[in-house]
Amino acid sequence: MRPDGWYLTEDVDEFLDRAGEFLRSRPALHNTPLTVTEKLRTLGAAAYGAGVPVFGRLERAGEVDATFYRLPSRGLSTTSLTPEQADALAARLAALGHALPYVSADHSTATAFAEAWQRHTGATPTLRVRLHLYRLGTLIPPEPVPAGQGRLVGERDHEHLMRWCREFAADVGEDVTINAASWAGTRFAEKRYTWWETPDGTPVSMAGANPMVAGMVRVDPVYTPAHLRGRGYAGAVTVEVSRAALAAGAKEVVLYTNAANPTSNALYQRIGYVPLTDFAVYDFAYAAQEAARRRVECMPTAPVPGS
Repeated sequence: MRPDGWYLTEDVDEFLDRAGEFLRSRPALHNTPLTVTEKLRTLGAAAYGAGVPVFGRLERAGEVDATFYRLPSRGLSTTSLTPEQADALAARLAALGHALPYVSADHSTATAFAEAWQRHTGATPTLRVRLHLYRLGTLIPPEPVPAGQGRLVGERDHEHLMRWCREFAADVGEDVTINAASWAGTRFAEKRYTWWETPDGTPVSMAGANPMVAGMVRVDPVYTPAHLRGRGYAGAVTVEVSRAALAAGAKEVVLYTNAANPTSNALYQRIGYVPLTDFAVYDFAYAAQEAARRRVECMPTAPVPGS
């Protein structure tokens, strides 16, 4: 076994045994791999649908320098990489026959990997979205606070919750089916939700919070129906869930925003969130014949060679 290089596995427990300390060392920056691997650890490999997830860690002199994961039928998510590390990973995955639909990482890493993937596979990368990652500093309630109060979403609210999650997914361009049958398999299911309600008990905004892991909670999603926006409801409900996360013992509270949305970015900064870094998602397009060949070679049932 090589002393340095990428080590791949399909076993989330094995991956976390080696890479967990590295991920927990930067919980805000590593919030996504932490929440994804925790869900897989607690719910099993089927938590993200049929197929087998793949995990990788980059080791140098016995220390973990970086990680990646790829969920079934989805793209690649990596922690920060140098251009040289991104190129080595692209070469490795291309040699194994992976057909990546996209890569998601901090902006410089995603860009470096997208360029490397194009060199190694001929795929054409297209920037889909750029995101800002924010970390909570000092929580600042909005002034004035809109009339009403926060309330935890209960079982009786489930149909309403699913409807708003469908609307949110449509707003941000997520291709997902959300109904009673599919709910448990979506990324929305494991969260704890809060409404902001008007004094007569009408929900006007919602915010979700992921389960705490490594002392970190990610707020996601935050949604207000279009006809109710501009009244301070999103800020009020985000403060509610942020305050609840801190009360539960969170040391880090984070959230993502679309960099192209000045309204949401200004809102979160007003209530105490500070910029941490930028993320980017690049989609990959292949020639039709090559894409078909790669899909066949990378069916979920195919074994992933170890390292």
